[in-house]
Amino acid sequence: MAQAENSSPFPEIVELNVGGQVYVTRLQTLTAAPNSLLWTKFTRSSPGDLPKDNKGRFFFDRDGFLFRYILDYLRDSDLFLPEFFKERRRLQKEADFFQLPELSGRLAARSKDSSYAEDSGDPEETELQSPTTSSSTSSSSDRNLSSPGARPGFITVGYRGTYTIGRDIQADAKFRRVARITVCSKISLAKEVFGETLNESRDPDRPPDKYTARYYLKYNFLEQAFDRLAQAGFHMVACNSTGTCSYGSHDPGEDKLWTSYTEYVFFR
Repeated sequence: MAQAENSSPFPEIVELNVGGQVYVTRLQTLTAAPNSLLWTKFTRSSPGDLPKDNKGRFFFDRDGFLFRYILDYLRDSDLFLPEFFKERRRLQKEADFFQLPELSGRLAARSKDSSYAEDSGDPEETELQSPTTSSSTSSSSDRNLSSPGARPGFITVGYRGTYTIGRDIQADAKFRRVARITVCSKISLAKEVFGETLNESRDPDRPPDKYTARYYLKYNFLEQAFDRLAQAGFHMVACNSTGTCSYGSHDPGEDKLWTSYTEYVFFR
């Protein structure tokens, strides 16, 4: 094995850019599944044959978030998914692309055994389903998480934004796009409501019964988060905001630049 690795034109430690997400792993991991796409790319090609990003990382135009599960499978030859994972079908598509038939088959079997469709907004794991939601026979489009089986709880959505007000205070404020929308709640509740739109990279692998304030959403506009919460049966119960003002320069005639932080508290 060592001789095979040493004779490879690829380095032992490989950097990948998958859909904008950067991964660093061993060549041995990438080639762990014979006849898979990655095995073919990194044993039957040379580094010059593969596309690279502007920093020299090998580039794959696939779902960078889901690739973490592909990599985990290659490392351990087993599949471990979060409790409220709602993207099995998309992950199965990624497994098909990377030519991992065993992984694809496992995902297909789990999807068939699941009591709910993946986009229903309910927990997929049967042991986590409440008796009320388990007995529901309505379609996924008709289900509402505000039903009696939905768990109550609070979710706080926060964002930091900037906007300018011209010298004429009657002029409309010019808002900039929200840079990041944060989520504070019980982990299981955040995953249930926001699913694939939740970025967990800042606080991974915490137990679902714990709380976190480190998640953020893959949204650019607050309205997207509000719509998701409303669909899940949440109502806004409180909000607060703080702000500071500064000038773009020392000239008091310049437009004022405001920086604000706002939180909205929702309850179901």
